[in-house]
Amino acid sequence: AVALARGWACWKTYLGRPEADAVRCGVLMVLGNALRLNDRPEEALPVIVASWALNRRYWSHDEQTILMSQTNLASCLSTLGRLDEALVLKREVFAKRLRNGDNEDVVIVGYNLADSLIKLKRYSEARKILQKQLLPLANRVVGPDNDATLRIMSHISVCLRKDQAPTRADVDEAARILQECIQRRRRVFGPTHPTTRIDETLLAKTHQLLARMS
Repeated sequence: AVALARGWACWKTYLGRPEADAVRCGVLMVLGNALRLNDRPEEALPVIVASWALNRRYWSHDEQTILMSQTNLASCLSTLGRLDEALVLKREVFAKRLRNGDNEDVVIVGYNLADSLIKLKRYSEARKILQKQLLPLANRVVGPDNDATLRIMSHISVCLRKDQAPTRADVDEAARILQECIQRRRRVFGPTHPTTRIDETLLAKTHQLLARMS
């Protein structure tokens, strides 16, 4: 609520400046994100779209600004349930981030892309991105015990378990990955951490599926 109030106050302050003014455009982006993060995505969407359009018009040479605007728009569309539209934007951002080299931003953007694919039940494609691209990258960039790396592993297990007609070997692999995740989470974050509990619940569901396959 505080961030939203500040966003509105800043927008009123800089509204009268020319639309090509960098500060004015930046404030517009801040306002859009504040609306989205305060559970007002319907109001946020036209503000974020306007910010994105201004950035493309006046700062098309600044790739980082464009990618940030595009990511904000994709997040807002996802919140509104417009997952297919968000997916198009997330693919573009991920591809461009990959060209810029290995860094934590690539891990985050790639994870968000895979998460959207999972929500759309495109498990095979999500698994390919997670297992072949993101997991090796995350291990190099943020380390094997980082929360992002463990989230990637957990998502891989979900893809293995939920993909169309999973084999016994697929579900066994999902269980093995989750067991490794849980061991690391217990050591790094503790046994009562919420993400540890989430992975334990996923492992229980995986064991139930294995039992039904026996």
